[in-house]
Amino acid sequence: MAEHEHEHDEWGNSPGRFPPYETIEIDPHDIGPVHTIYAPKHDGLPDPGEIVWTWVPYEEHDGRGKDRPVLLVARGKHTGMLLGIKLTSKWHADAENWVSIGTGGWDREARESWAVIDRVVRVHPEGIRREGHELERGDYDNVIGHLHKRYGWTGEGF
Repeated sequence: MAEHEHEHDEWGNSPGRFPPYETIEIDPHDIGPVHTIYAPKHDGLPDPGEIVWTWVPYEEHDGRGKDRPVLLVARGKHTGMLLGIKLTSKWHADAENWVSIGTGGWDREARESWAVIDRVVRVHPEGIRREGHELERGDYDNVIGHLHKRYGWTGEGF
């Protein structure tokens, strides 16, 4: 995978911060069926099963956010947009919203990471700053199992 797809601009802005390529939080209950598939490819393009870096809005929805790793879980059939789950290396006791994915090359300090499954973002392929690494299949399947159970994501949607 390519180490850098897009760089920050001269002001330090990630390409996923502003339209038309902005990363936005969406309500996972409102998007209907989602067809998740593990499909990482070493082709320099973002695919489900890969961890990428993009700007992610803060929960306060006040225009602020942070460039952070996101696990891609699905690709829109007609739009090419991607669905992603924010990752964090800071442990929280809120076990029902956090799924451990272990350690990997997406974190330079090799810290354990968690997928935060109560926040789903829509990611434009051009809003990705950097591809990181592909997540191991078993860890991906574990995250997807939690998402399917929580949101009922089945079928040929998104």
